[in-house]
Amino acid sequence: MVSIRLTRKGMRNVPQYRVVVTNKKSKRDGSIIENVGHFDPKHPLALGTLKFDRIDHWVSKGAQPSEAVAKLIHRIRKNKA
Repeated sequence: MVSIRLTRKGMRNVPQYRVVVTNKKSKRDGSIIENVGHFDPKHPLALGTLKFDRIDHWVSKGAQPSEAVAKLIHRIRKNKA
C-alpha cells in the first residue's frame, strides 16, 4: 500500500517537513518513492509548495494521503483559488 505523508527534516525546534510518496510500512524518515513537496510550519503563512499534478497522479494510482497531508492539500488549494 502506498501513502502520501510527511517526513520530518530540519534541526531540533526548527521543523521542516517534506511531503513524500512512500510505502505505508516504511519508517517515518525511511525510504521514499517520490518527493512531491515541502511544508514549513514556522513560516508566517504556514503554506507549503506542492506538486499537485504528481499528487493527483499518485492518488489516481491508489495512494492514500495521511490526515495531515489531506488537510494541507485542502488548505493550499483553497488559498490558491
